Amino acid sequence: MSQEIFVAILATAITAGTPILYAALGEVLAERSGILNLGVEGMMLVGAVSGFICAYETANPWYGLVVAMLAGGMMALVHAFLTVTLRANQVVSGLALTMFGIGLSGYLGQSYVGLPLPAPFKIIPLPALSDIPVLGPVFFNHDPVVYLSYLLVPMLWFYIFHTRAGLQLRAVGENPAAADSMGINVFRARYFYVIVGGMLAGIGGAYLSLYYVPSWMDNMIAGRGWIAVALVIFATWNPANALWGSYLFGGIDALGFRLQTLNVTVSPYFLKMLPYIFTILVLILVTKRNLAGRIGSPQALGLPYDREER
Repeated sequence: MSQEIFVAILATAITAGTPILYAALGEVLAERSGILNLGVEGMMLVGAVSGFICAYETANPWYGLVVAMLAGGMMALVHAFLTVTLRANQVVSGLALTMFGIGLSGYLGQSYVGLPLPAPFKIIPLPALSDIPVLGPVFFNHDPVVYLSYLLVPMLWFYIFHTRAGLQLRAVGENPAAADSMGINVFRARYFYVIVGGMLAGIGGAYLSLYYVPSWMDNMIAGRGWIAVALVIFATWNPANALWGSYLFGGIDALGFRLQTLNVTVSPYFLKMLPYIFTILVLILVTKRNLAGRIGSPQALGLPYDREER
């Protein structure tokens, strides 16, 4: 494999992994607060279609990105109301949210299927950095949404592990009763992080329709939301691990497309299966590590909190 092909695969891995990264970061925040959200796929779909419609009508992808954030946040608000206020089963609520997102996105986007986006995000090479051999084309020859993710990951890592607010977030996810007794508003915190998580998932979905494709197609998320949920476990609820994990999944996806262009005699259906096969293998590995006691999810993850039961 020549260096040019290798660099192209690595650069595509970052592009393909970026929507998964945004969704995974949002899910890290939600699960750190104790709320499991399996509606990531639905939130990404609604973000993708709403962002595309806005960008198509306004010819401005930034407007589309903002609308996608708001749409993802509104979807997450529904999940927060059901799970935090009504204390509904988080798994059932998340699955319902995904099904609702599939139907809603299909309905909203039926008039826009296959239409090309007039003004997608464009690649902006970073001065000087993009000229670095190998590293420059791989990391610094992308669109602004990728560069934004470079900043977001260390910010969230620092926020979660090195700030008082991050300590409160982890306390809410580990022991909400103890956090409540210390004066932390558990309900408000869970609402906030679930909604922010939904907004990030909306960005992830919009990235597909505003740059990666760029157009709208039914069910264009194609399981990336589920990969993001699995990636959170793989990343041990750490934004830094989610970064390279997303690029790893993106690289598997990019490798499949590259093999097709090189006319490798492998079934295209098998190549499309590669990211999901890898997801299953990763979950098996992580589950074994978890049974061995080497990783652990937030203790209150998936458990509703009732102040009267303290």
